[in-house]
Amino acid sequence: MLGTHSPPLRSPGGARGRAFSEPGDGAGRPPHPPSPPFFRGSCSAAPSSLQAATLEKPTLSLHPPWTTIFKGERVTLRCDGARPLVLELRPVSTLWYLGHLLLPSHRTSIEVQAPGVYRCQTRGAPVSDPVHLSVSNDWLILQAPYAAVFEGEPLVLRCRGWRDKEVYQLHYYRDGRAVRRFASSANYTVPQARAGDSGRYRCSGTMRVPVESAPMFSATVAVTVQELFPAPVLRVARRAQGGVVLRCDTRLHPRARAAPLRFAFYKYSRAVRRFGPAAEYTVPEPEAEELESHWCEAATASRSVRKRSAWLQLPGRGPAPDAPTAAPRPQAAAWAPGNKPPPSREPLGSASGPEATSIPNAATAAGPQVSAGRAAPTCARLEAPAPDVDQLLREMRLLRGLLSRVLELQGSRASAGHRATPQLPAPHSAGTPGTPGTPGTPETSPARS
Repeated sequence: MLGTHSPPLRSPGGARGRAFSEPGDGAGRPPHPPSPPFFRGSCSAAPSSLQAATLEKPTLSLHPPWTTIFKGERVTLRCDGARPLVLELRPVSTLWYLGHLLLPSHRTSIEVQAPGVYRCQTRGAPVSDPVHLSVSNDWLILQAPYAAVFEGEPLVLRCRGWRDKEVYQLHYYRDGRAVRRFASSANYTVPQARAGDSGRYRCSGTMRVPVESAPMFSATVAVTVQELFPAPVLRVARRAQGGVVLRCDTRLHPRARAAPLRFAFYKYSRAVRRFGPAAEYTVPEPEAEELESHWCEAATASRSVRKRSAWLQLPGRGPAPDAPTAAPRPQAAAWAPGNKPPPSREPLGSASGPEATSIPNAATAAGPQVSAGRAAPTCARLEAPAPDVDQLLREMRLLRGLLSRVLELQGSRASAGHRATPQLPAPHSAGTPGTPGTPGTPETSPARS
């Protein structure tokens, strides 16, 4: 990695060079780089410190956009940035660096084939971000894009054989586990990358050189999916006439190429304002007592990346004593097209990439945690019905009566064997015809309950 200060630079081939430092190196140098020998003779003064501070660093691009190439191949580097209008006897618009060396070319684009870290600089501007170029002598290489890949953008990896030979039985691996298989050469593409797609990638396959070879593996390439913007935070901005202004705070990555974000605001699971460019929402004065029931959501224009805030936490009010440590995350991330709010009892899933905590819904939680000492917002569907005392007493009396009846039945059956009953005359059909039962002979009958 390159440090924040550039050491003295010398042109290849032994040509005499001059020290060239990045702006503001803290060594008593001016905020803009001192002019090398080929900048002398200018008919205008060197760029002022104000001009150097306002110019942005140039953008260094690579064509084709792969950081790994085969030995002997060439790629093109291009430096795009603002260039001040100055009159030079020998005009130079761009400086090129390979590591700590100053390259002799001063054109806007150059062709290179040597491995290393390349940077460029335009007059009066800071040095560009580096581009790392690797040169391989293997049979198989895995090519990854040179530019940073952000959430929601496509991620494309290319497994390429030597001299563009066809690769068969192609496998792509992430962190040692196979993630995709192809019968022959094909790119591994993730249409909308997420943070979980970061990892160490490699590929394997066979080639016919001239007969089909054993499986060969590429070198490992580290791929990182950058966070496009952090999860928003909902805050109270100010109190305005007619209500309280809430602000949904987040910020795009400075190197992101995405369009400005869109913001939506919710009260419980109901959207009070759809997605729009404004990051502020005014809560009407009658609803000001329920500020802690609000949350917000930030998303890209295409809704490919959506992230939600936690419930609004007013200053000086901590979570309830029985509240979880992590703030509950509101729901409604995976709404149907049109952003229509789902039924309050329907569980919702997460559609934004970062890991999220569990989401409360109307069936499992009673909205946001309410701070101690503050009355909960009135909501009829969240209140438990009051118990009917009379009904409970009637049911208790009924149970007591049933229990008494069961005990009586058990007692009567236990004493049935010790109790005699009067003899009953036997029917003629049960004995000998014409012979009545003998008087005085007791006859036991079944106990009657």
